[in-house]
Amino acid sequence: MLSRVANTFYWMVRYVERADNLARLIDVNQQLLLDSERLDSDRLSGFWQPIILSTGDDEAFSSLYESSSGGEVIRFLTDDARNPNSIVSCISLARENARTVRDQLSDELWEEINSLYLFTRSEEAERLISSDPPRYYGNIRRCAETFLGIAASTIARNEAWDFMDLGRHLERADKTTRFLDVASYLPGGVEGVEASAPGILHWSAILRSCGAHGAYRGVKRAINARGVVEFLVFSKEFPRSVRFCIEQVDAALHRISGTPRGTFSNEAERESGLLLAELNFGSTDAAFNRGLHGYLDELQERFNRIGAGIFETYVLMPERIQVCPVEDLRSPSALAAWQMQQQQQQ
Repeated sequence: MLSRVANTFYWMVRYVERADNLARLIDVNQQLLLDSERLDSDRLSGFWQPIILSTGDDEAFSSLYESSSGGEVIRFLTDDARNPNSIVSCISLARENARTVRDQLSDELWEEINSLYLFTRSEEAERLISSDPPRYYGNIRRCAETFLGIAASTIARNEAWDFMDLGRHLERADKTTRFLDVASYLPGGVEGVEASAPGILHWSAILRSCGAHGAYRGVKRAINARGVVEFLVFSKEFPRSVRFCIEQVDAALHRISGTPRGTFSNEAERESGLLLAELNFGSTDAAFNRGLHGYLDELQERFNRIGAGIFETYVLMPERIQVCPVEDLRSPSALAAWQMQQQQQQ
């Protein structure tokens, strides 16, 4: 498969998954606020600021908005075209990637992503964002899930599918850690919106953001920090847990290269295998002893290294490697710049 085509399949699905996760995060936190009517304006601002910090887009947000009230945060993450990671921007980029490989997609898959793109730019979408946000975010989530379901039903299990699987699970693992990391940014008093059970509403919201509330209650009774972290990071069965996602990433990488599991032929496989082993033998106690924020931050850095390894192995052109100094290519900024250039050219 051409490196450009592989990169396109990889990012097409990553963008759809990113839009789905953002819709989950915003919708659940809006619903959580309905149970927090006693919060004043300052505490409401403190409630939304962690959402921006956890996504890693706080610098971009600060350059565009003066305050972090709910309206500004929702607009920034939902339909602000100036934010390359907003829902509207992600759907647009996913659709553009799909367009470039239109001949390799099923008609049903193209129609679904195109319909979702048209919806995000319709007057109906604008009306729903203003008057009925849960319905808007519900539509985004259903369309994203339908897209992934159609892909699973109509894409041959070849390299195209493997690169799609890589993008989906790597993005999903990253967003799960970011949802969990919201707690690290909460100011005092915001988490305990329910005095009789501090934190339960917050951790329930995180479970709902990941679509994990029902699955969690099926295996655990009490909702608390340790239980939620254990389930969303170390579960072997839940499809949005970090451990499950990295297992799928590692399997897809070895299917692409043909290298047996347990060995590695490139840096991406080495990083994924090492991280998977640490998750297999890791524990919730070790995560909390390390400090939850630091532990989640380290996981996100590991995901970035896997992504950089995929880029260097399967996307970066050999002639580009010869022209540019090795140290520049291995720097995160150079990789990000080259990757953005490739995306813009498609």
